[in-house]
Amino acid sequence: MLNYFLKRLLGLVPTLLIVAVLVFLFVHMLPGDPARLAAGQDADEQTVELVRQELGLDRPLHEQFVHYFSRMLQGDFGTSIRTRRPVSTEIAERFAPTLLLTITSMAWAVVFGMSIGVMSAVFRNQWPDRLGMTIAVSGISFPAFALGMLLMQVFSVYLGWLPTVGADSWKHYILPSLTLGAAVAAVMARFTRASFVEVIQEDFVRTARAKGVSERVVIAKHCLRNALIPVVTMMGLQFGFLLGGSIVVEAVFNWPGLGRLLVDSVTQRDYPVIQTLVLLFSLEFILINLIVDLLYGFINPTIRYK
Repeated sequence: MLNYFLKRLLGLVPTLLIVAVLVFLFVHMLPGDPARLAAGQDADEQTVELVRQELGLDRPLHEQFVHYFSRMLQGDFGTSIRTRRPVSTEIAERFAPTLLLTITSMAWAVVFGMSIGVMSAVFRNQWPDRLGMTIAVSGISFPAFALGMLLMQVFSVYLGWLPTVGADSWKHYILPSLTLGAAVAAVMARFTRASFVEVIQEDFVRTARAKGVSERVVIAKHCLRNALIPVVTMMGLQFGFLLGGSIVVEAVFNWPGLGRLLVDSVTQRDYPVIQTLVLLFSLEFILINLIVDLLYGFINPTIRYK
């Protein structure tokens, strides 16, 4: 397993290099002049040109990329055009709120999603199954921004129970995490049901029941563990999507996280921040997939890594 882990880590290098090139080209194709935005709309052309030279945007594109990549290898991701602060500082301040929101959303989504999925599989084609799948389809179909505004209207405006903006206390996490985790819980429920239905029809399950093992033990010990491998794969991917795709929810709740930082950076054409955030999201996806692959060995000891 150690050799497999090291080989996968070495595979990060070419992947991140390709992502760095594509992101660099993409952000430089965005419409708008970052020098003009940084100087202000009332600045004259001479001032804008001075800002462009200061930011290094007057150089040829290939020179800009070499300069950016060489600094990145040294751990220097540049300075934000918008705030004039180091990019690493900007991201470090926003990373913790996004990570905690993602973990909170994923935790309740896994608990409720897997519970609904297992219940639907055990009682398939009965009313618990129909009710659970109806809830799951509703969760997938309802847009995140609409759900967020609905929750704010009910629990903040009408009832006054929960705050709407900020990340100062545990109460601030409730509405954003419910909004962010709703679609994940719905996908988890459907995926768990499909995996459970397939496993519950296997021969070893019928054998366990024929031996007189109680249905609770059959479900919890024999079915759950064997059904977890595809579910864990989906959990890893969904966690990556939550960590990098919470832009809409953070915008609705004015959440001080990476998603809101990315929106502000794109608006201001803040090239260093955009490039670093996309590279960070790519690295997160790769590492999460690696962790998921390693978890297979713990869930199913018969799996061997080559």
